Formats: sequence, C-alpha cells, structure tokens
Amino acid sequence: MSKHTEARFEEAIEQSLIEKGGYLKGDPKTYDTDRALFPKDVLKFISETQSSKWQALQHVLADRTEETLINDLCKELSVKGSLHILRHGFKCFGKKFRLAYFTPNSNLNAQAWEDYEKNILSITRQVHFSPKNPNLSLDVVLSVNGLPVVTMELKNHMTGQTIDNAIHQYKFDRQPSDPIFKFKERALVHFAVDPDLVSMTTKLDGKDTFFLPFNQGDNDGAGNPVGDHTYKTSYLWEKVLQKDSLLDILAKFMHLQIEEKQVITKKGIIRKTKETMIFPRYHQLDAVRALIASSKEKGSGHNYLIQHSAGSGKSNSIAWLAHRLSSLHNAQDEKIFDSVIVITDRRVLDQQLQNTIYQFEHKQGVVQKIDENTQQLAKALSGGVPIIISTIQKFPFIAQAIETMEKKGQQVEIDTQGKRYAVIVDEAHSSQSGESAMELRKVLNKEGIQSAIAEQILDMEEDDLSDEAKEALLMEMLKRPQQKNISYFAFTATPKFKTLAVFNEPGIKGKAPFHRYTMKQAIQEGFIMDVLENYTTYKRYSGLLKNIEADPDVPKKKAALALARFIDLHPHNISQKVEIIVEHFINSTKHLLGGRAKAMVVTKSRLHAVKYKLAFDTYIKEKQEKEKNEPVKRYVGIKSLVAFSGSVVDPDYPDNSYTETALNNGIKESELPEKFNTDDYQVLLVAEKYQTGFDQPLLHTMYVDKRLSGIQAVQTLSRLNRMAPGKDSTFVLDFVNEREEIYNSFKPYYKATEKGDDSDPHLLYRLQHALQDYQVYTDEEITALCDVWYKNRQEPTPGDHKMMNNILDFAVERFKELDELDQEEFKSKLVGFRNQYGFISQIIPYQDSDLEKLYTYLRFLNTKLPKRQTGKYELEDEVVLKYYRLQKISEGSIDLEAGEPEPVYGASEIGTGAAKEEQVQLSTLVKKLNDRFGTEFTLADQLFFDQVIETAMEDGKIKEAAEVNSFDNFMNFFGKMMEGLFIDRMEGNEEIFTKLMNDDKMMEVATQQVGKDIYNRIRK
Repeated sequence: MSKHTEARFEEAIEQSLIEKGGYLKGDPKTYDTDRALFPKDVLKFISETQSSKWQALQHVLADRTEETLINDLCKELSVKGSLHILRHGFKCFGKKFRLAYFTPNSNLNAQAWEDYEKNILSITRQVHFSPKNPNLSLDVVLSVNGLPVVTMELKNHMTGQTIDNAIHQYKFDRQPSDPIFKFKERALVHFAVDPDLVSMTTKLDGKDTFFLPFNQGDNDGAGNPVGDHTYKTSYLWEKVLQKDSLLDILAKFMHLQIEEKQVITKKGIIRKTKETMIFPRYHQLDAVRALIASSKEKGSGHNYLIQHSAGSGKSNSIAWLAHRLSSLHNAQDEKIFDSVIVITDRRVLDQQLQNTIYQFEHKQGVVQKIDENTQQLAKALSGGVPIIISTIQKFPFIAQAIETMEKKGQQVEIDTQGKRYAVIVDEAHSSQSGESAMELRKVLNKEGIQSAIAEQILDMEEDDLSDEAKEALLMEMLKRPQQKNISYFAFTATPKFKTLAVFNEPGIKGKAPFHRYTMKQAIQEGFIMDVLENYTTYKRYSGLLKNIEADPDVPKKKAALALARFIDLHPHNISQKVEIIVEHFINSTKHLLGGRAKAMVVTKSRLHAVKYKLAFDTYIKEKQEKEKNEPVKRYVGIKSLVAFSGSVVDPDYPDNSYTETALNNGIKESELPEKFNTDDYQVLLVAEKYQTGFDQPLLHTMYVDKRLSGIQAVQTLSRLNRMAPGKDSTFVLDFVNEREEIYNSFKPYYKATEKGDDSDPHLLYRLQHALQDYQVYTDEEITALCDVWYKNRQEPTPGDHKMMNNILDFAVERFKELDELDQEEFKSKLVGFRNQYGFISQIIPYQDSDLEKLYTYLRFLNTKLPKRQTGKYELEDEVVLKYYRLQKISEGSIDLEAGEPEPVYGASEIGTGAAKEEQVQLSTLVKKLNDRFGTEFTLADQLFFDQVIETAMEDGKIKEAAEVNSFDNFMNFFGKMMEGLFIDRMEGNEEIFTKLMNDDKMMEVATQQVGKDIYNRIRK
C-alpha cells in the first residue's frame, strides 16, 4: 500500500514533466553509479550538437573516444563543479565541448535557438545511486544532457509520511560522499516533497544538512494555497522544474556564494572560507521573473515596489534582477535598458553583486562600482557600463564633475537621447527622496520628459492640505505620464504612504506593491525572529511584580524585596535604569547562546548615550570591587561599547568633551562592528546609530529608552530579528513606549495578533498542579533527567543521551495509557507551561528550582510524546540546546494571526514616520497623564490646560503657524513656545507645573495633546 500510493505520486510528477514539461523518460539502468552520470545521454548530446569536434576526436582516439571523453568530463567536474561545466563547458584533448546550451538574450541568432532545443532533459525514477549500497534508490533524478542536477525524495500523507520523513532520509540515509551528492560536483539541489510542502537544500551534510522552505506562501504566511484540482505543490514540477524554467535557473540564478571570515583564536587570526551553492527561494524566483516579464511586455517608464521582509535574501534578488535587466530584449529584439543603476549604501552588496554576476558572464567590466568620485560616475554613464553601483548622493554633482573634467581636457558627454535606464533602489526610504533623487532623474532624463511629477510626489510641500485632499492630489499626479525612459525597482520591507504612491505599478492583486514577501511568512518560515514575541514595557514589568507580591503561592519574602526594589526605581534616572539593564542582562540574557548573547541599549540622544556609558562602566566597576572576595564573580567580563556621532559636551560639565572613540578606549568607528562581534563586548549603547542596517545575529535583548513609532520602531526593533544557532527567542524591555504604540507601528507591515494581557504569574503553579494530576511523570524522574542533562551541559555524551531517553520512556508509556482526550489536554497544558515559563521567567525572579526543572523536563518530554502523524525529526536537538543554561531558557510564543492592518496614511507618514494617533478629546488629558505617569491630577487641573489653550488661541503667531503648516511642522514651532505658555500660568498651578517641568515624557504628552487641540480648533 505504501509503495503503491507513493508510486502514484511519482507517476503524477513524471507524467506532467514528460507531457508538458519538455522531459524524456529516463532509464535507471543506464545510470553509472561510480561516475554519477548517464553516459549515453552525455555522448548522444555531444555527438549530435558538436559533430565536427566529436568526429575529430574519434579520428585521434578511435575506440577510446567515448571512455576518454567521459573520464575527462569527470575530472573537470571534480575540479570546477557541475554548474561551471554546464555554463562554460570542458576540454578533452584540447577541444572544448559544451554540456548545455542556454537561451540567447534575443532572437537574432537562430543557430543559438536551434542548439538550445537540442538539450536533453530526462526524469528518471528509482535511481540506484550508491556504489557501496546498491539497494538504495532515489525517487526522482532530473538530468541535463546526462548530468544529474536535481534529486527528489517524495512522501505521501496517505502512507503516513510527510516532508519531514524525506528530510530525515536525506540527513541520515543519504551519504554526502556518494558521487551524486558530492557538493558542487554533481546534483546541485535536492528537494524533499510531499503533496502539501516543499523544502530544498544544495548541500548534504549529514545531520547538519540545512533545508530551506520552498513554498509559495499562503495568506501572507508559510505554506501553499489549495490547488485547482491538483496538489498544493504542483507548482514545483509544473513551473519551477519545467524544462525552460530549470535551464533558466541553471543559467541565470544559481551561483556559488563565497564568504570569507576572520576568526580570532589563541593562535592568532584564522581566515575561514564558506562556500554556499545558492538556489533561489520561491519568492525570489517569482519576484525576479514577474519583474522581467512585466518589463519585457511594458518596456521602461514604470515604477515597481518590491515589499520583501528582512530575511528575504534581498541582496541576491537585487543581483539577479540587475543581471537580467541588463540583457533584457523586447519582442522586437531591442534592448530595453541601456544601463542598470543600483542605488545602495551597503558596501557588502557591492562586492556580492560583482562576484555573482561575474559567475554568470565570466567577464570583467559588466559591473562597475562607483567608489572614487563623481567623475567616475560620469564616465560610467557616458560609457554605457551595463551595471553601475552608486550611492544617490553622487548624482547632484554630475554637472560639476563634467565641468571639472572638461577643464582638464577630458570630454565627457552623457547623452540620454533615446536611452533607457533601470534604477534599482536598495531601500526605498533612504535612497529615493530629496534633492539627490531629483538630480538622478534629471541626469538620466536630460533630453526627455521633465520629472516634475515624481519630484512633487517625493517631496511634497503641500503639508497644509487635509489627508483627503493630499491623497486626491497624489492620485491626480500619478495619473499623468511618468518618465518613459526610466523604470524604478524599489525594495523595502516598510513602505511609507509616498512610497506606495510613487512605486505604484500594480501587482497580481491589482495594486501596489508589485511583489510581496511578508514579515509573517519570513517569521513562520524561520528566516527571522519575531521581535514582538517577548516585549515588556517598564510599566508592565512592575505590574507583574505586583501580582506576585499578593500571591501566597510565590515565595513572599523574595518577591516583596524584588517588588520594593524595582518599584522604587524612577524610570528617568539613568543610573537606576542601568542597574535594571545590567541585572536583567546578567540574570536573563548573558548565558544564552552559549554565553555569547548580546544586548543593545537604545538611547534618546547623544548626551544620553554618553551618560549611559559612564553610568554603565561605573556600575560594573563598583560591582566587581564588591565581589572581589566572593566565590562567584557575576560581573566579570561584562563590557560595553557606545556609538554616537561627533563630539558631545555635557552641560553639567562644559569643560569635558566626549567622543565615541575616546569612550571606547581608542576603538575606531569603522572597527566597532567587528569588535562588538567578539566575545570581549556584550552590550552596545547607541544614539541614532546601528538602528538600521546593522546585522548582528547574536543580539538577543534590547533595552529601549527612546520614543519609537512607525517605521523607526520597526527598523530599530528589527535589529533583534536575525537568526543564529541556538537562538529561539528575543526580549525587549521598554522604558518609554506603550505596547499598543509598538503594535500599531508593526501592524501595517505584517499580519500579527496583539498579545493579550500578560498571564497571571500564578498560572504556572496551576499548570504545574494540573500536569501532575495526569500522573504521567514523577518528581524523581524529573530530577533524574535534569541531573543527567545539566551534569555535562556543554558536551553531552552519547551515554547521557541514552539515559535521558530511558528516563523519558517511562512517561511516554504512561501517556499512551491515557485516552485520546486526556492526551490532547495534557499536551496542551504542557505546551502552555513551556511557553508561559519561557517568557515570564525572564521578568519575574521566581527563584523556584522546581519550576525550572519541570520546564527542562517537559521540553524533552514533548519531543518524545507520540504525535497523530509522523512529525518533524528532532533527534539532534542537543546541538542547539547545548547553548542554553539553567534558568535562562526562553521559548515564549505569540500567535501572529490577526485582522487586516490599517493602511499607511500620507499626512502622518510623509516626512515623519509617526504612528497614526487616535482621536482623544482634550478633557481626557488629565486622565491620560494620571494613567500613564501614576499622577493624581484632578479635573480642577484641567482648567490649567484650558487657560493655556485660550491664551494660545489669541496669539497671532500661533494662529498663523497653524493656518499655513502641516500638523508636524506646526508642532515643531509650537513645542518651542509651550514652556513659556506654562510659565505664564504657573501661579496657582504649582503642583501640575512642577510635575510637567521635571518630567520630559509628561511634558511631551501634554504638549502633543494641547497642540493638537489648538491646531484643530484654528483649522476649523
């Protein structure tokens, strides 16, 4: 039965590829296991497509021709790899033979198309691949002209197996040393497939083999949508592996990515090289092909928005897109774009793009990086370099650069008459606004249509318009013709209102963005962390401690001491915040990731960063002094770095000036990221630096002491989202922002459900008691397992693994004796306890070892309990878990299903990035201050604000400012006058005045609300 149903799945794929996909049916008997080739297909292709060279070879070698050619092919495959041989051929007796022909860029060369049609693609089922174990077979092998390029292991739910079984088969039943699996030398990609899901890998590495999801996405999340009378995964063989598609991927997508890293060891610096064969993920392949197809059909003059989340592999997507656009021809065989210009500020993209495209073209000069001056850019544009990489800041100085070169006798003319350009924007926000963007358009469209429309959209000054009028105006402007000789391809994860308005080419859903890979999908597919998973504001932090104090089941004395200590800390006192940060880091973060976990402190200003740095170092030094004679040194090895620009003078000590380099003991600004990546530093204190574009996978925790909203909140907090071995959670402690504000900032950019109220801490004890009632495990078994696990935590032995499995087996057997309903309830409570403890234990100092042991035990037990159907294999979980440490494990989770996000609005987004504010009546201001800051103002204090407003309404300057400015610009003006208005009304209102003057946050809230009311009244 199992073989029968799995065979039907194979047959369906084979039938599709033969009847519709351009494949021939292969014979598994013709496969050479030692050489990992189908020699007959190799010889047939070469003899028929390169007959003259073949005959010349026969004349020299006679009956040794076939054997010699195959041997020489194998030798070159072992040195250069199959991808290189497919693209560039191999030599035999001095003659170069091609092993594949790829599609030419145009229809001008008829012979090239004839050669392309002669490629032999075969699908061969049940291929016995192993020289050592001839009984082993692969379900499917796809070959190009006799060279295996794709392998597939298929599983079928109807046989009780899923994609996880296929992945396990590749990891544990397929040897990387077998010829067909040798990295780079033979098959280039391996697919694990069932009717619902697809995963892929390009390198077999035993248990460490890393598979990536290769799915279309479903409802903005992971997985695949229901098919139209077919399998959910039919896109794999009907679209991706179809003949033309696979050859296109081999020719223009796959490449070998080489990364060099310096590792500091006791013996010195060692250079490590990592090679990764890149096969495009589904969304990358889909996005690039959709953009190319649209550009080929419509030509230039269109603006595309690609909304791809962090973790989407944007650098590769840009490289593939740039390469394809640079050689794209339309149906009339006319080149669509004369040059492709990539606008980026990322240095890493420069080299990666050059290396990637060199593998496709195998020639120099295709890509030019503008890393000298604007004269270099002018020469590249005038010379028609196919792909130019530059920052946008160089374009305003093009005219000046040309003038300078002319004075030197160098004639450079940038002729845009009849020329068309593709501009790829690495980050739509930073690169495509302001004067520089206008200059770029002027340079590239000098003789063409004026770029007034795009300029007005990108740099609107009509801030006095209402939201509705502004949107209507933008729509009218966008209806007019765009610059016909320039197409924009803008990448961003967080599009603003104006970004959507400008890059408005409709996608598959009939509106912008043109293509989308959401944060939700990236999180669910495991490419980034969910940074909202464990998010605690300072207010909530204290609230949780309060709940404990009133709970008789929690150790009262310890909880009461902790509560008093934290409640007494004023949130605006930097030294007190430093204490909270350091103690939380030591207790909850330091030992994660094998002691490598790092944290970032986000401060509100450069002066704050300086004060934080001084207070941080002072606190650590004092603690180290106190614990000199203690047996346990908790504060040893905790060091910080600070990042801010320029020099800072402390008003309290005007004779002192501080710089980043001086505070970091001589570490230069350019060296800071590399230094922070070492084990020497754990905490990075920042002010307006490293909050965008900074990739440090070991960042686990962030302490926020700065107002964040909108895109800035998303970009700042997303510094935590990078994946790392052993990293299964993140943590944010926020001194300033409300949870709702942060949620509203993220909501427009990925579908997510806001967490409900924090769980009652007593819930853990109730869950503990409920789990015990099932009598699945005993206290003795919990203790025994923890004893084994923690004894050799860093290097667990096979014997430890055996003992732990044996201990868990007793509970598994008892679990099996429960009825089905009890089994489900037990597992539900188990997962609930695991998740709740993983989150709450980071915040609340339970100091209860029984809970920690139970948590450890249940995490292992959960992997052993029977599942309804075969689930994921987790036999090697120790590799990840060895980085953890007792009392520091976190596995909190959040359900990211939610309603539709609100759209981004122009009036609040353009130029501000502020979150959309709710409409609050002024009469609620006193209540709002009381709720937020714990004050006890009465309604009588409302008169103070009423008087301030009436005074302001009579001020001519304030009225004029409100009438002619946007709200944001008005607030910049009004904020400077607010303090004077309060001082005028100080008499008789000393209490509220004193509170406002001594609390910046309270003043900020009051100013915003009062200013909003004044603005609305005047405008009406």
